Amino acid sequence: MAMSTLRAALGHAARVAHEGSLVGLLSRGMASAAQPAVDHAHHEKSRSALSYAQKLPNQLFIDGKWVDALSRKTMPVVDPRTEEVVVEVAEGDAADVDRAVEAARRAFDTGPWPRMTAKERGRLLYRLADAMEAHVDELAQLETLDNGKPFFYSRHVDVPFAIDHLRYYAGWADKIHGKTIPVDGPYLAYTFHEPLGVVGQIIPWNFPILMAAWKLGPALAAGNTVVLKPAEQTPMTALKVAQLAKEVGLPDGVLNVVTGYGPTAGNRVASHPGVDKTAFTGSTEVGRLVAKAAAEQLKPCTLELGGKSPIIVCPDVDVDKAVADAHMALFFNHGQCCAAGSRVYVHEAVYDEFVRKSTEAAATRKVGDPFSSVEQGPQVDDDQFKKILSYIDSGKRQGAKLMTGGGRKGDRGYYVEPTVFADVKDDMKIAREEIFGPVQSIMKWKSLDDVIARANNSPYGLAAGVFSNNIDTVNTLTRALKSGTVWVNCYNLYDNAVPFGGYKESGIGREKGEYALSNYTQVKAVYQPLSNPAWR
Repeated sequence: MAMSTLRAALGHAARVAHEGSLVGLLSRGMASAAQPAVDHAHHEKSRSALSYAQKLPNQLFIDGKWVDALSRKTMPVVDPRTEEVVVEVAEGDAADVDRAVEAARRAFDTGPWPRMTAKERGRLLYRLADAMEAHVDELAQLETLDNGKPFFYSRHVDVPFAIDHLRYYAGWADKIHGKTIPVDGPYLAYTFHEPLGVVGQIIPWNFPILMAAWKLGPALAAGNTVVLKPAEQTPMTALKVAQLAKEVGLPDGVLNVVTGYGPTAGNRVASHPGVDKTAFTGSTEVGRLVAKAAAEQLKPCTLELGGKSPIIVCPDVDVDKAVADAHMALFFNHGQCCAAGSRVYVHEAVYDEFVRKSTEAAATRKVGDPFSSVEQGPQVDDDQFKKILSYIDSGKRQGAKLMTGGGRKGDRGYYVEPTVFADVKDDMKIAREEIFGPVQSIMKWKSLDDVIARANNSPYGLAAGVFSNNIDTVNTLTRALKSGTVWVNCYNLYDNAVPFGGYKESGIGREKGEYALSNYTQVKAVYQPLSNPAWR
């Protein structure tokens, strides 16, 4: 995929997927909110995913070997569709992270990885991407079983984007270089961009394989070694990627995967003195702890954290398109997206129409088993499920107008009804805090200056959306909004070359593109004398 955008992926999928595909359903406007008819491949995919899960190593991947946790403990991986345990994986803790850091340090200090040519490192990353592509269906099925997102998205968005991301950075591996700098006197001055060393990476559960690729790509291309801690809810695709890395010849110790819980394994990754840099994607609350641990050791960290992203809908728009884009901005991935457009500010001239059509879109959204033709599967786990329902209850209590949804769907699995609130006030909890679920809050605005102030009145600043056909309005808003990404008349477009990250409490540093490489390299300046130089 040359242009890794959600829209591009869906467009491609529309050409190749069967008539009952998600794109087909979306294009027909979702005629019914009932549970979808199960397609003929539904049970087959589900059984296949369970089989793949049971074949995964239930161990840690350290120094190129599969090993048990020192405690011999395991932890359950729960199927969010059924609330039942699928498999057990190793429960790594601080002692296991110590082993992984030792292996990564040895691989960096004395191993072949940072000493091979940059082109050779790039070739190995290409080989890993190729191996993932050869196992794309397996990875997609594991991702859906682990996370609950529709298989359609796992197969046509998450896994292909992860593969494409690794290829992007494989191409960067031999293009990381310094500069020669003119200086006074008979001296040559130049810079190196060197790898940092051992990198600790902690990834979230909402896009497990894609976030692993976002972290691994630039770190490995720059010549670092990695200790990766996947979210305890969704460890399976990280284990499969480790298995493939071994098969393609990644040197021992370059990639280490420690499954375990955040307070034990994750905390040790963040605080280990042998880790030269940490990278974390997750909640702002945990991000503060990661930043504190890094600050105490004066080492760099990058943080991609939460969001409460505003969407501003102006009176001159095509309302149908704005409704459709705002719907996907919030409900994509069940609302479990840090950049979700969860505060929708709609001009009073089109407010009633927008609310009515948004309500219809949510009410007809298909929710069900993610291995069938649905738009929304279950939330990731019981904690997130209960958290979302508590926010919905808060919206009701504080006086927001519930337009549709508002409860659990079914009596088994972590399914939440797509929910729309109208007449939301800026001081309500659902308008202030990150819900991370399928709950859309719609608010009315009248003055452009007023809506800018309201949109920026948030501790977060990850993303924003602007819907207007007036170029002056667009230019005003794109410059005024305090957000790391602003989408204009679109949403959820992501390209490997374009940086992503937030202002304020939404994070530190940038993922993706050339910008991300600076997170994984350090600059060394070198001076050396010149004897009788022909020129200076």
